[in-house]
Amino acid sequence: MSAAVEAVLRGGVATGVGSWPGTDPREAAATVVGELPGLAHLVELPARGVGADLLGRGCALLVDLPFDSTTRGYRFAARAGGVARRAHDLLRTDLDALEEAWERAGAPGTGRAVKVQVAGPLTLAAEVELVNGHRVLTDSGARRDLAESLAEGLARHAAEVGKRLNAPVVVQVDEPSAGSVLEGSLRGVSVLDSVRSLPEPEALDLLDTVIRAQSVPVVVHSCAAPPPLALFRASGAAALAIDVAALRTKDLDGVGETLDAGKLLVLGLVPSTPGDGEQGWRELAEPGVRLVDRLGFPRRTLAERVLVSPACGLAGATPEWARRALDLTADIARAYAEEPEMLGAE
Repeated sequence: MSAAVEAVLRGGVATGVGSWPGTDPREAAATVVGELPGLAHLVELPARGVGADLLGRGCALLVDLPFDSTTRGYRFAARAGGVARRAHDLLRTDLDALEEAWERAGAPGTGRAVKVQVAGPLTLAAEVELVNGHRVLTDSGARRDLAESLAEGLARHAAEVGKRLNAPVVVQVDEPSAGSVLEGSLRGVSVLDSVRSLPEPEALDLLDTVIRAQSVPVVVHSCAAPPPLALFRASGAAALAIDVAALRTKDLDGVGETLDAGKLLVLGLVPSTPGDGEQGWRELAEPGVRLVDRLGFPRRTLAERVLVSPACGLAGATPEWARRALDLTADIARAYAEEPEMLGAE
């Protein structure tokens, strides 16, 4: 891990995944900036409707690829429609809210980092349609155009956020559909039409097209089960973000290889919604402790190489649980940073 990456992205820090409940960007920004001093993030508020979700925001960052919506989601278009304008306006509103919260917290110029999230090229290609109704994924030229467009738009976005906040930026590339892309499990436009699997080298090239274009550290994230660890590990990302509960026994070697490769882990440890019986931070911290113990890494790995987050986005949570989830996440990260040897896990 380079010194430049380490200065911005380091272990023992709490962060969020991306989405947040409700429709008020100022309240959301103030909460996240206040609760996550190590690595706050620009939230997504999908409850506001079309253009506000992960895919809509991703499309809003594309350069010279106009889009609109359909009954099934988003589709490229000959010219930008009202949905594209709405998506851009929502992004502007969210940036304004984050800048306001950042100023109130006295964070500009302090070196405090902020994270932005975007749907990755595999997920956008899997979920966004061409003009003819087929998934972008089915057309090799369109896939390439999308990846290059996203790479440029995301770099511009990260630069703008850094300038407006006077802060170092981390980029998170969300790839919840990457597994389906590799497996070939996506449906076509009809039951007779299948979408072939994308070979891993081609998927990696698309992912790295976006990652290589960024001048800031990149985290690649999926809370899908199981996460495509081999693909993510081979990418140029500095860190992998995964839901610990999604890991299978056979995935453990891949997690160990990720750490051996010098990458960081962002472990999703706090449930996105409350369970039947609420657990405290100590209980929620144990899976991460057991993981590094089982892999044979020293406990200091938790302080040096592991960040902590909720298991996935918090859009489906109540506002009360979303705030509680961030509190628990911060408590776990603090314990990992300050007393990893004292955490009891058998």
